Amino acid sequence: MADTQTIGFDDCWNRIGVRGDSSCERLDDYVRCLNCPVFEAAAARLLDRAIPRVDLALHEARVPAQAHRKHEGQNASESFLVFRIGDEWLALPTPVFKRIVQTRPIHTLPHRQHRAVLGVVNVQGELLVCLSLAHLLGFDAGGAAQDKRNDRNDRNSRDDRARHELPRLLVVSRGEEHAVLPVDQVDGVHRIALDSFCPPPATLSQAAAAHTRAVAPWRGMSVGLLDADALFDTLNRSLG
Repeated sequence: MADTQTIGFDDCWNRIGVRGDSSCERLDDYVRCLNCPVFEAAAARLLDRAIPRVDLALHEARVPAQAHRKHEGQNASESFLVFRIGDEWLALPTPVFKRIVQTRPIHTLPHRQHRAVLGVVNVQGELLVCLSLAHLLGFDAGGAAQDKRNDRNDRNSRDDRARHELPRLLVVSRGEEHAVLPVDQVDGVHRIALDSFCPPPATLSQAAAAHTRAVAPWRGMSVGLLDADALFDTLNRSLG
């Protein structure tokens, strides 16, 4: 029987998007369905659905004991959203993300106490604090990143590269606390094996080390796995 919550829902990305025949004219502007406002609106609608009542005991009984042992073993992993700021690849646990939106004006706040607080952003009618991770972690988000990316990707055209590296605003939340993080590129959601986590290197600045859970190898590079609670604690102190 069809779920009444999803009747009339148009999953166009499976038909004419990157998972379909790629005939959607919006792909010329957004490259991937993940970047499209239609996909963003659909994701928000899905997240707003009521969670069905289920008997967890019945589901637990159906899970083989071997699956539990595998999850608890060396193959256990955690879901992260990976993104780039300047030259730095960073990640935060997927559950803290509320949505990903296109860039929009940032309105500065008078008498701000922390330089990492850029101002406030209007996201779907709600004013949210905008936080610069580059300032908070103490690294350069300037032009060096573009020069290095050009060297690594010289086989692609400049226009094609720019279309794939669209800046975005990440809306994160912890309980009733919300914040917006500007980033230069969103790569997507990835599972990272827990046994690949390494302690943050001693070369990190004090600020970066205080907000980094671990680092992990990823696509021949290192990605910094950030501590969401530490970020929100710093945000609260900066606004106090």
